[in-house]
Amino acid sequence: MTTGNNTKGYETPNHPYQGERIAEEADLVSRYGLKNKEEFWRAQSELRNMRREARRLLGEAQGDVESAQEAGAEFLTRLRTLGILSENDDISSVLSLDVTDLLERRLQTVTYRNGLASSTSQARQFIVHGHVTVDGARVTRPAKKIDTTEEDAIAFDETSPLADELHPERAEAQE
Repeated sequence: MTTGNNTKGYETPNHPYQGERIAEEADLVSRYGLKNKEEFWRAQSELRNMRREARRLLGEAQGDVESAQEAGAEFLTRLRTLGILSENDDISSVLSLDVTDLLERRLQTVTYRNGLASSTSQARQFIVHGHVTVDGARVTRPAKKIDTTEEDAIAFDETSPLADELHPERAEAQE
């Protein structure tokens, strides 16, 4: 059990004002349609934990990539299933991942990329309002990580007004 009461699940930047970092964060927050910077910081912390795990595995294997891959087979399989790593990437590829690699796997982004919404913000609204299903199950969490196997199973809920192809909001997305 961990001590302390850190329940946030993410870390904020160490320096409150750095113009370049703030501008970069704001750009990614708007590009991926995130609600606020907290969602961005959560993704950064998740990436930090992945890198930490990869470094730990490499360190225990004393830099031997082959044995580190065997020890972290489950970890690598999970990243490949999520589509963060490709099949031919090894464990050292985790260290070169960028936060955008994680943001691209969010339900919100995948919904937009699949053409179900005309913007990432609209995709977020559709998801939060319960119009989107994954494998037939309604999902209302825009931050849900989508496996590569689930990518083609994202659709509008059949009871949703958006399931009608003539719905005005869908017409915009289809153009």
